Amino acid sequence: MLLRIGLRLLLPALVASAGVVVPTNLRSETVKPPDASAPAPDELAQRSADKGKGHLAPASAVAEIITDLSRLPAPVARTRERLLAAARSGDLQQLAALMNDSTPVFSFTDEKDPVALSILTMILEAGYVRVDEGTPQEMYVWPYFVRMSLSALTPQQKVELFRIVTGADYKDMMKLGVYAFYRVGIGPDGTWHFFVTGD
Repeated sequence: MLLRIGLRLLLPALVASAGVVVPTNLRSETVKPPDASAPAPDELAQRSADKGKGHLAPASAVAEIITDLSRLPAPVARTRERLLAAARSGDLQQLAALMNDSTPVFSFTDEKDPVALSILTMILEAGYVRVDEGTPQEMYVWPYFVRMSLSALTPQQKVELFRIVTGADYKDMMKLGVYAFYRVGIGPDGTWHFFVTGD
């Protein structure tokens, strides 16, 4: 509830501001987390069931944070660029045209709010993670915070997070223990699966 209220207050100000600065390039540095044990099969099954709806529980093993866009498969890179172009245009119809191509889950409440376009650009310009690699549920997910423990974020990662969320959102998410704001999922074949918010 507080996330929605905060979002409804913050986003009109962002949209009204012509001076919103969004990074246009990303570092090509890759952060590799320490190895961890594989999740249990029942945990994988639950994550697979939730993922198709945009629900992504943090993995027990931390996924590799990737900021190098050249590592994206060509179909994923094309879809990302198409989503960014549609979002930057400010025209919700352009985004809707992309939705017709793959029928993604747009949000848990199916609100097609044009204010979310500015958030979509910030999300897609953040680092990403590759989840469920080698399975039929494999996906590239932005931002990488989806698969991180918020309490384990470095100071630099917190700065990156605060480009996307407000301090109040962060406090609410800390109570939940997970990133619970907008995220995007694109399959390795370039299929846009979701752009959702919530837990």
